[in-house]
Amino acid sequence: MSCPPLKITFLGTGTSSGVPMIGCECAVCLSSDKKNYRLRSSVLVESSNTTIVIDTGPDFRFQMLRQKVKKLDGVIFTHSHKDHLAGLDDVKAFNYFLKKPINLYADSLTEEAIRRDFYYAFGDTKYPGIPQLKMNRISLEPFIVGDIPITPIQVWHLKMPVLGFRFGKFTYITDANRIDDSEKSKIRGSDTMVLNALRKENHISHFTLGEAIEIVNELKIPNGYFTHISHQLGCHAEIENELPSNIHLAFDGLALHFD
Repeated sequence: MSCPPLKITFLGTGTSSGVPMIGCECAVCLSSDKKNYRLRSSVLVESSNTTIVIDTGPDFRFQMLRQKVKKLDGVIFTHSHKDHLAGLDDVKAFNYFLKKPINLYADSLTEEAIRRDFYYAFGDTKYPGIPQLKMNRISLEPFIVGDIPITPIQVWHLKMPVLGFRFGKFTYITDANRIDDSEKSKIRGSDTMVLNALRKENHISHFTLGEAIEIVNELKIPNGYFTHISHQLGCHAEIENELPSNIHLAFDGLALHFD
């Protein structure tokens, strides 16, 4: 199945603490530049018929309000960390207005965490106000949500497997510090790749800015965008000026279009 035209909107581009970080008075956290205001990482993927969100972090409710999202056909999860799961309860608003459960797509580890953290949504006793969720377990096999075909890509967050996803010409990867060669083959040929770039200094489980640039270059991706950004990386405008011409820092609200 070919991929329909897509609009990709960055709902959040920050790391687990968000930017600004609570209590911090660094130049980034005190900046008046709106591009330095980063909610937890997530993207909205839209065709003319289908609306998908990747991850429901703690800012999910505000992200939906800010982007004026009125329908949701599915949520795809990268992994089970709280900055990618914690807002799931708020899909109950879509349950109310759309009159149907929301399809969730997750691997076995993430499904286990969702069922544990949101146990009340999966129990035998149902009561008004709980989210209505339909769990769909995914692996590394391609799958389809609505009219959008999706190819999972396994990456490594230290020792934790995390899923990235390719939608036609667009590849999205967050929370990674290693990609095996077998999975890199799924990325090659993308027009645009999103990759996490936490900061310039080494980190135990995230790509640095330099490492992320190297991967975009290695895979010969025409357009690179970086997300899951920490306040430690620096101010958006300053870092943007340091990057190669085909690579940019993503920012909240940025929209990309693919025919």
